[in-house]
Amino acid sequence: MSSVDVRTVTESEFPDWLRALRTGFLVPPVVPDGEVERRLPHVDLGRTLGAFEAGRCVATFRSFAQELTAVGGAPVAASGVSQVTVTPTHRRRGLLGRMMAVELAAAKERGEAVSTLIAAEYPIYGRYGFGPAASLTEWTVDVRRAGLDPRWSGPEDGGRIDLIDAPEFRKIGPDLHDQVRAVRHGMVSRSELSWQARTGAIPQPDGQPFTEPFYAVYRSPSGEVEGYAAYSCDDHWDDGKQPMNTATVRDLVALTAAAERALWRFVCSVDWVTLVKSGYRAPDDLLPLLLPNPRAAQVTTYADFLWVRVLDVVRALESRTYGTSGSLVLELRDAAGFAGGRYRLDASPEGAACAPTSASADLTMDIAELGTLYLGDESAVRLAALGRVAEDTPGAAARADLLLRTSRRPWCPDVF
Repeated sequence: MSSVDVRTVTESEFPDWLRALRTGFLVPPVVPDGEVERRLPHVDLGRTLGAFEAGRCVATFRSFAQELTAVGGAPVAASGVSQVTVTPTHRRRGLLGRMMAVELAAAKERGEAVSTLIAAEYPIYGRYGFGPAASLTEWTVDVRRAGLDPRWSGPEDGGRIDLIDAPEFRKIGPDLHDQVRAVRHGMVSRSELSWQARTGAIPQPDGQPFTEPFYAVYRSPSGEVEGYAAYSCDDHWDDGKQPMNTATVRDLVALTAAAERALWRFVCSVDWVTLVKSGYRAPDDLLPLLLPNPRAAQVTTYADFLWVRVLDVVRALESRTYGTSGSLVLELRDAAGFAGGRYRLDASPEGAACAPTSASADLTMDIAELGTLYLGDESAVRLAALGRVAEDTPGAAARADLLLRTSRRPWCPDVF
């Protein structure tokens, strides 16, 4: 493939890049009128790569500046990877590897401690040092079987639920989301463009008309907004003229457990709604156990979601918190050469220090496994049993679990 040139995309090449993007995602390859003008102002061409052969784009790749919330709430500078495609005629020829190498080197140079992505296919990204770090679960709740009291009319703690419109939601949503992601590891930052798209202020990325959802906010007894839910409803009636509507939650975040309980209870109590689809939630979400009959919430999706690639081991490990005190020496293999080496982590609830060391290793693993362990969701003991982590010091995997694992699982609700 020496005739294929991998490079950043110019403004004049952007329409052809969009055509290749649509082709890769199996969308009709004709770029609609106005799509270039709609997208171009929001794309950093310096972080937009394409593979070109004979002047035609045959692969796409884009990244953007992002913050990932580490365990403990610290924001970590990340490179969010998105819109990765290879045209079917050019598959299995190393183009993704070439684009990924360019991007990871640039991210390292920019000082981004990690790279993140949402993997459409599981087997692809491990070879580039990414590990699955946060999973998602979707539930479908049969409200009729949930055991909820139909007479319920509002939060029991003195708070209240209000419905607001999109302009008001645009004012309060971003700030509340930032407050929540400051305390929930695994969440990522949202751009102003994302908020505009979520509220219909700009044309939708897929070009479809915007349908405004219902925006419900929870206010505490003191009047503070502590949570919101955006949900939409269909219109379905059975042959007996009985309502059989489904409410689909598009977004629900809460700063307090009281707000989260009240919002789920509200959505599950809307008249005519018989099914509630939860949207992307953490696997340990409160939702099922909020119901008197948790079996009314059936898991419809459980899968890996957010993948993390560590580029700066020291910054990544020093950015997160640890629930106990201990030390580990990690031998990290990185075929790409960005983050390999031997590092000593000394951690405690008061803080952590990480530095290169020549001491004997306690655990040996590929850099992708560190990405899998980073947000506290996976067990080093389990990875050792799978042969993906080598335990050089007996008991080191169990010590790693005590240091790295968290009481709540990481959560990333955002596709990017």
